Amino acid sequence: MTASTTPVIAARSPGHETGVPSAETTETADARVAVAAGGARCGIDSVEIARIERLLAATPAGELGRIFSSRELADSGDGPGRLASLAARFAAKEACAKLFPRELAAGRIEPADFAVERDGYGAPKIVCTRRAQALLDQARLSSIAVSLTHDRTSASAVALARPVATDVPLTGRILYRFLPVRRQVIVGNLRRVFGSASPDDEIRRLAQAHYAHLAQLLAEFLRFRTMSTEARRALVRVDNLDAFVSAFERERGVLVLTGHFGNWEVATVAGIQHYPEMRGRFHFVRRPIKPRWLDRLVTRRFHRAGFGVIGKRGSLDRIVARLEAGDVVVFPFDQYAGGSDGIDVEFFGTPAGTFKSLAILALATGAAIVPAACWREPNGTHVLRFEEPVPAVDCDDTSEAIRRTTRACNAAIERLVLRHPEQWWWVHRRFRPARRVRST
Repeated sequence: MTASTTPVIAARSPGHETGVPSAETTETADARVAVAAGGARCGIDSVEIARIERLLAATPAGELGRIFSSRELADSGDGPGRLASLAARFAAKEACAKLFPRELAAGRIEPADFAVERDGYGAPKIVCTRRAQALLDQARLSSIAVSLTHDRTSASAVALARPVATDVPLTGRILYRFLPVRRQVIVGNLRRVFGSASPDDEIRRLAQAHYAHLAQLLAEFLRFRTMSTEARRALVRVDNLDAFVSAFERERGVLVLTGHFGNWEVATVAGIQHYPEMRGRFHFVRRPIKPRWLDRLVTRRFHRAGFGVIGKRGSLDRIVARLEAGDVVVFPFDQYAGGSDGIDVEFFGTPAGTFKSLAILALATGAAIVPAACWREPNGTHVLRFEEPVPAVDCDDTSEAIRRTTRACNAAIERLVLRHPEQWWWVHRRFRPARRVRST
């Protein structure tokens, strides 16, 4: 495999498969990825077809899935063009991996995390694994376009990653400038998560979009009180309900792993109203909020919708009782946990105080951990989506089992944050250790 040192033009040639228009970029001899103006990235790779022939001959058929996806193997067929087709796909995987040189060197990504499939028009497209998609999201890249070509002896690929430019409503720009409440915290948190890969302009746009989200939260909170039950139900769509139903039908209780995404209270109350049979089976673990009148208002709203409310302090026995009854306990997991409540577990690359109680409950009761998040669509409607369960990590060392399970929960929260980052709660000082070391 070699990296081209000359400008690359995705020109059409015999055996060429293209998914992008012709584009030109320059890469130095030592670089693995070219970064164009505006944050676009370009990765390049070339491979000899004879090398792929030797690779296939030396690899047992049952292990080819570690290199190529089943779809790639099927699309390449069994005819004389199989070797060239697989070689082009292998080059594409390498080119995509080179878009993330630091992560590639650290072992956080590998070529097998990218697969080449065909879209409805027969053009190649890149399909990412979950961890590859997380890297795209964190780097604020919208997609990867790929161009493949081969001749009789070699195959080459160019991968072009396009940056995301956050759309900012006017409200967000105004609040960011003239009402900068906790602006330093918001920008600092965003830079901690996105700063190594995103330009300052994109960090600022994300912060401004977050201010617009906060303003819309307040407007929705007031408007929701005046809406009919039917109007509330029409406001929310519930996605991937099967993931939740499968866990609930195990009758061992469900721990819904969530955080402050979108308008969680509106989406949850309105979304679950689609399923009146669940009334009285959902219980929210939450801290009191200030001022007290607002806390009482929110609590009454939950009770009217048929939800139980469980305080975080001294609630362990009550939570266990609900899980043993097969009920659902909704656990906001994205807040800082200090002292005896928390343990330091990686969150976006930083050891941060994280609640250990959810892992303890899952390991002790066998309750499924089902991630869920909501977000606001551009048309003002809301989506409440359940994800596939997070397996609890059980091992002989109880402390290690708690730590690994907590880390798995944090990883799930990370994926949910990256999906719609402007709609997460960036005003919170999340990145702090659970136990501060006192200086002497």
